[in-house]
Amino acid sequence: MHGEAVSLQVPAGCTCFVRGPSGAGKSLLLRAVADLDVNEGEVWLGDRQRSAMAAHRWRRLAGYLPAESHWWEDRVGDHQTHWPEPVLEKLGFAIDVLQWSVSRLSTGEKQRLALARLLAGQPSALLLDEPVANLDSANAERVTRVIDDYRQEQRAPILWVSHGSENIATACHGILWLERGKEVGRELEWS
Repeated sequence: MHGEAVSLQVPAGCTCFVRGPSGAGKSLLLRAVADLDVNEGEVWLGDRQRSAMAAHRWRRLAGYLPAESHWWEDRVGDHQTHWPEPVLEKLGFAIDVLQWSVSRLSTGEKQRLALARLLAGQPSALLLDEPVANLDSANAERVTRVIDDYRQEQRAPILWVSHGSENIATACHGILWLERGKEVGRELEWS
C-alpha cells in the first residue's frame, strides 16, 4: 500500500467495512491481502500464513471479488465447473443463466454472477471490493443477504470495501477508515 502499514485482525464470522474517499487505498489494501500486488507485511488466515503457501493456494482461501468482474469465456457456465444453484436463485437467477452469453449481461448481472462464482470455490475469507456499487436497491439487498448468509454459515471473516452505507445485520462488525494510504480511524465492535 502507498503509505503506512495497516494492522487489523478480523475474527471469524465478522465483517470489517473499509471506507474512505476515492484514492484512499481501499482497493489496494484488498489486493495486498489477496496477494495480487507486491506488498510488504504478513497476512494470516487462522493459523495459515500467506507467505508459507503458493499464491494460487492463498487466493483460493482469501476469495477476492473485484469492483469490476472479469469474464474470459463466451458462456456464463463455462467460467466454473460447479455453480451453487441455491446461491444463483437467491441472487435472482434461474439455472438457465449458465447458458447465457456473457455479452448479454448487464454490469449488475456480471457483478452478481461473479459473487456466485467466487462462493462456488468456498473461500475461507471474503475480500469484497464494492460488491453492491452497480446494483439497484433490490439486487443490492439480495447480494448483501447472500454475503451475510455465507459469513454466518462458513464463519468467514470479511473485508468489505464500500463508499456507501451497506449494513450487514450482524453484531460483529467494524469499520476501518483510510485516507491517502493511511488509517485515519477505526470502530471495531470485537476489540
